[in-house]
Amino acid sequence: MLITREKYECEILAIFERQEQPIGSGALSMMLKEIDFPLSEASVGRLLGEMDRKGWTEKLGYQGRVLTDAGKRRLQELRIRKKRIFYSTRLLNSLNVEDKENLIHVLEARRAIERELARLAALNASDEEIALIKKNYLDQARQTAQGKLSSNHDVDFHRAIASAARNNVLAAALDVIQQDGQVAPVLEYIRSKVGGNLVVEHKQILDAISNKDPEEAERRMIEHIESVIADVEKYWITAVEI
Repeated sequence: MLITREKYECEILAIFERQEQPIGSGALSMMLKEIDFPLSEASVGRLLGEMDRKGWTEKLGYQGRVLTDAGKRRLQELRIRKKRIFYSTRLLNSLNVEDKENLIHVLEARRAIERELARLAALNASDEEIALIKKNYLDQARQTAQGKLSSNHDVDFHRAIASAARNNVLAAALDVIQQDGQVAPVLEYIRSKVGGNLVVEHKQILDAISNKDPEEAERRMIEHIESVIADVEKYWITAVEI
């Protein structure tokens, strides 16, 4: 949800947008109470004073205030923010890895996003970005060889590829999925039980990106995610049999 102040800003600006005539603070306070946003006339007056200073509203003498073009842009910004928070929250709530179906849905979403990120990374990655991807791969390989948990390096490896892809929308989508800290450790545990080889698959992706081969990078990423999906399926069969 939006923080309280932004909720009030959004509702007040929306009321101004709907009105054809200037509105005074008293009338605005009554309108807010009608939609369960109670604010005293004094509090409304203070908010409106701030909106005037920011250029979102304009006072027309004793008639009241009207919405400015800057106010319309601010209202649109708040509405977009509200939608983003709603859909991000819904997505995060869907990242329940306690059952096979939801975990596979998460992986299918990653497959759709990361195949393109890998392709773009092969096209756009700088030498420094490739070096970072390689560092994350080597850190993970070293941790794995020592029998230590490496899920944090797995997250860093995929995030470095997303950054190198230079597509902020896709990178943000992947970041939302990876915000659920349960996913990477659960996948690492599952793959360790069924013999999946994460390090080898990451090396193949790294090589394709280093060679600036977008088709190969995309293919290797798809194979990687599908291998993880297959391991999840295999693990659940084994778990059921036990």
